[in-house]
Amino acid sequence: MKEHYHLKETIVSIHADDASHVEAAKEAIGFHRSLLENYIRRDPYFQVTLEPHSCMEEAPEVARRMVDASNTMGLGPMSAVAGTIASLAVEAMVEAGASFALVDNGGDIAYITDRQIVVGIYAGESAVKNVGFVLEPVDRVVGICTSSGTVGPSISFGMADAAVVFSENVSLADSAATALSNATDTGKEAVEKAFKVLDRIEGISGALVVQGEYIGMWGNIPDLRRASVDYDCITKG
Repeated sequence: MKEHYHLKETIVSIHADDASHVEAAKEAIGFHRSLLENYIRRDPYFQVTLEPHSCMEEAPEVARRMVDASNTMGLGPMSAVAGTIASLAVEAMVEAGASFALVDNGGDIAYITDRQIVVGIYAGESAVKNVGFVLEPVDRVVGICTSSGTVGPSISFGMADAAVVFSENVSLADSAATALSNATDTGKEAVEKAFKVLDRIEGISGALVVQGEYIGMWGNIPDLRRASVDYDCITKG
């Protein structure tokens, strides 16, 4: 089953086999959003800075994960918010008994799966269309996160149509995708150079960049195959 869930700025698609697992995800999103909102009231700079930041000692887990990931990539904490919320939601689904669970938070995806699934790549007006990643079964929560300089409302200083990062740390995948998108200019050589921002970053297994007609790949990524990418299935506001 699939449910579209909207809570303030958080707009997600929740995929599960059981309604109770969907409810677990929704409860987790509400809980961790509330903790984060309360924390930001005490530390407003946390929400607006685009540079590395530090946490107060009593910061909630959601804020700590965001800071750890974003500091690794040299960015502000909010670069990891979507992936972190998605990861916490899937973790709650697993605690509720799920062996298949996927939360897509605007292109930042956390999942665990007991079956092969295909996740499509949406790169806006790029010539690269109807391509998807074949994701094999995995028994732990992992992430596939996407950022773009040409698609969606997120802040980006680059020209990537899609910058995708894979990691077992979903928060890190989110922040790294932002950094990769920021580093992407136009043209084949620019795509190749963009991956330098991922050098020596532990915990990232692979990445892909789509820019115009070009696709660049780095590290280990899942197999690609032709797939029908339905715009109406994309999680968006």
